[in-house]
Amino acid sequence: MHSIPFISTKEPFPNPLDERDDDQLAMGADLSVGRLLEAYSKGIFPWFSFRDWPFPLWYCPMDRFVIFPEEIHVSHSMRTLINSGRYRVTFNEAFREVIEACGSVDSRYEHEGAWLGVDMTEAYTRLHELGHAMSVEVWEGEKLAGGLYGVTVGKVFCGESMFSRVPNGSKLALIHLARTLSRTTDSNSGFLIDCQFETPHLKSMGGRHFPYIFYLSYLHPAE
Repeated sequence: MHSIPFISTKEPFPNPLDERDDDQLAMGADLSVGRLLEAYSKGIFPWFSFRDWPFPLWYCPMDRFVIFPEEIHVSHSMRTLINSGRYRVTFNEAFREVIEACGSVDSRYEHEGAWLGVDMTEAYTRLHELGHAMSVEVWEGEKLAGGLYGVTVGKVFCGESMFSRVPNGSKLALIHLARTLSRTTDSNSGFLIDCQFETPHLKSMGGRHFPYIFYLSYLHPAE
């Protein structure tokens, strides 16, 4: 059984390509801006129950679940909803509100294993303030009805969490993100949306498995 290494705040991450038994790569370190940027540049992300662990747990799946923006599936019902004009979609207008909603909607904060606590919220808000994290907001009038947030590295949007206060609110945010990313690509260079793990919801929208070794070329497209 491969043991999970503990790293101090000054130690680098282990090489994700080294052999291991599961997706967990390491534990320890901190949630500083520098550490998070180092992590995401290697396809690593923190994920841990803040009530059960006094330090972060770090993951790097070798089999990623991704959505290529041009492949996103938009159902007939979603097209009808989009064309209705009922909702307005924006970028980076309410990052703090989005991440707090992701952590609290449907009483998520109280659930066993909740991971989006105060420390994570503050850490990603700092990333946003420095231009490394972004949010997508879905508005119904002046009400924040849904949204998502994530970290941008190279040609990858690393999706972290999403929420809905109305039916399909998070789907609207994801579709708008994908369409926007599709419009910003040229013929030689595309984006991908990293969903990290498969869910039925994301699979229904066009998600598919993608090897980590190829994923790296999107993190560092100029290399």
